[in-house]
Amino acid sequence: MKMLVTGATGKLGSMVVETLLKTVPATELAVSVRDVKKAESLRARGVEVRHGDFDHPETLISAFAGVDRLLIISADGDNETRIRQHTDAVAAAAEAKVGFIAYTSLVNAQESKMFLSPPHRATEEAILKTGIPYSFLRNNWYVENELSSIQGVMAGAPWVTSAGSGKVGWAARRDYAEAAASVLSGTGHENTIYELSGQLLTQEELAAVVGEVLGKEVPVQQVDDATYADIMKQAGVPDFVIPMLVSIQQGIREGALEVESNDFYKLLGRETTPIRQVIRQMIDDTSK
Repeated sequence: MKMLVTGATGKLGSMVVETLLKTVPATELAVSVRDVKKAESLRARGVEVRHGDFDHPETLISAFAGVDRLLIISADGDNETRIRQHTDAVAAAAEAKVGFIAYTSLVNAQESKMFLSPPHRATEEAILKTGIPYSFLRNNWYVENELSSIQGVMAGAPWVTSAGSGKVGWAARRDYAEAAASVLSGTGHENTIYELSGQLLTQEELAAVVGEVLGKEVPVQQVDDATYADIMKQAGVPDFVIPMLVSIQQGIREGALEVESNDFYKLLGRETTPIRQVIRQMIDDTSK
């Protein structure tokens, strides 16, 4: 049995690999990475390191050769680029005759109106067309995505949002990684969809947890999208990033991430890591 993880030197991919290595022999694990030098530590531990570049599909066909179970971790970039990269990766998997594809998608991907959803929708559809057994890991939101807001609060700023009363199923990146590892190395996951959401919280509720950990009250400043964009600009956020941040706030406000599910429990056999614990660790790491 040969398993392969793409993007294995990224934040999520590296956690998936570390989780797999706790239970899977290194000889059964391969990784596909753009820069093989960054994966030397994995090679030293017995993991097979293959060159696979999502911008060069021909490298993916050889990277996926002989793979029984493949985890495609969604790439970064604009929607158009991601759709091209992902569909090329799926085509390469089909050409390499991969036996199973797991893919890190977005909650409610087929119906979601969030601006991030088109690449995930297109990738899921491409996988379905291959006829290869699949599992869609529809991830909600990483708690770690809120690091800049938490750092702002630590520096004395309010928690600024234009998301209104919209709720998010935040969970730790490590929980998503362990869920992905469970599906890749486990059995009975053929043709499944997992909506991976933690406990649903509003911005106020999350800010309250941050305040609890810091031992101080965290004021929440609810603003409109234009004001939110101005505040982000004043905070030094690059201009090209601001529309994306505003769109995320809008999506949350409209309920795009308000997906309730117990699928994490099905895959982990436990509840997600308590948000308070994750934030405590983030704050400790920031303070080092």
